[in-house]
Amino acid sequence: EKKRFADVTLNSLTQKLLTKDAPAKSHVRLNRLLIEAAYPGLFAKAHQYWPWTLAALLAIAIPTVLGCANGWLITRLKIQPFVVTLCGLLLYRGLARFIAGDSTKGFGNAEGFETLRELSKGKLLGLPMPFVILIVITVVMWFVLHRSIYGRYLLAVGRNEESTRFSGINTRRVIASSYVVAGGLTGIAGILLAFYTNSISPSNHGSFYELYGIAAAVLGGCSLRGGEGSVIGIIIGTALFQVLQNVVNLLSIPSSLNFTVMGAVVLIGVLADQIIQKRSEKKLVRG
Repeated sequence: EKKRFADVTLNSLTQKLLTKDAPAKSHVRLNRLLIEAAYPGLFAKAHQYWPWTLAALLAIAIPTVLGCANGWLITRLKIQPFVVTLCGLLLYRGLARFIAGDSTKGFGNAEGFETLRELSKGKLLGLPMPFVILIVITVVMWFVLHRSIYGRYLLAVGRNEESTRFSGINTRRVIASSYVVAGGLTGIAGILLAFYTNSISPSNHGSFYELYGIAAAVLGGCSLRGGEGSVIGIIIGTALFQVLQNVVNLLSIPSSLNFTVMGAVVLIGVLADQIIQKRSEKKLVRG
């Protein structure tokens, strides 16, 4: 469960980055398409006998570059994020399926995977390695988002992009950079997920993880309008999401209703956010 917790939390952190900088924009497919984009690097490792370091770097570099491309299309050409990520999903999924011959590829017991397997399934001081990696990334992201100038810029863009631009901040660079960082994080999540399942199926690898990320982000207090939320909230939200799924299992609710429960939770979170926002606006008017 801690290994899956790490994957979901990393995806939630990418959602936090994007909802923090871009109010009223949809990025629900970004995590899925970037996880799929990490596939060619791992496939190359399995079939071309590349060093694991090169394969891992490629698996992280590809989604990072694609995140940069997404940011450029959105900020420079002013294309809607939903359109960019939807087209990217279709493009990357199609390419991954073509490279793999539209079949599932397992890692088996091939030599050279020992280090990557250890990072995904090993333990350090009794803690699963993915959880340790998550702790390190969480600390770094907490500092970047809550203690750095860049984090303040990102928060300002999320709250009011126009006002931030008029104050002299390069909002296009800030927004584009969030896609780059999100791409790198999802590349790491893609590697951990691949070795957690010990195989990759390009047709459904990472399926619904973008929804898990959104649900955990909403539970953690991130506003879908942007400009609100915290890294600690993401951790708590992911933990609550995991607990919610366990409660569903304990109550013997059919697994086919899992998505129904998740959708209801996200809807309740959005409604609560709207109510809080309206109350805040009324207080400002009265004040």
